[in-house]
Amino acid sequence: MLKPKFKFSRITDISLGFLKENEISALLLDVDNTLSTHHGQQLTDGLEAWLNEMKNGGITLLVISNSKEKRVKPFCEKIGLPYISFALKPLPFGFLRAIKTVKLKRKSIGVVGDQIFTDCLGGNLVGIKTILLNPILPEDGFSFKIRRKLEKKLLEKYKF
Repeated sequence: MLKPKFKFSRITDISLGFLKENEISALLLDVDNTLSTHHGQQLTDGLEAWLNEMKNGGITLLVISNSKEKRVKPFCEKIGLPYISFALKPLPFGFLRAIKTVKLKRKSIGVVGDQIFTDCLGGNLVGIKTILLNPILPEDGFSFKIRRKLEKKLLEKYKF
């Protein structure tokens, strides 16, 4: 249930060819440590070009974040994407809203994020493909340190 289907280092490593090959037509994107640093507003290197490539390639993009709207809205306005804030991942509620919003079958939707216990678990619970990324930067909060240690053990078990 926790195992990601795919693993990449950075979001820009996900190619249009990979998505087409795996029949993924929509991506639900986490923000913190996926598109930007934790609580950052700066786009990661190459992100703007990657977003344009995905959009031009017919991939539907939607941001889904556990952060509050005051954090997510300015970032999504900057990159021109719709969003769902305070999604309560890994609970299904935000994911189900996102699935309804993109209007596609679950088998053609992927979620991209940096956390097994939110992005991958939630995606697996609702039956969409999960793509795990390395976090852009390590977080310094106590709960993050515990989760990252647990994630490291799981990734070793999954041989990623």
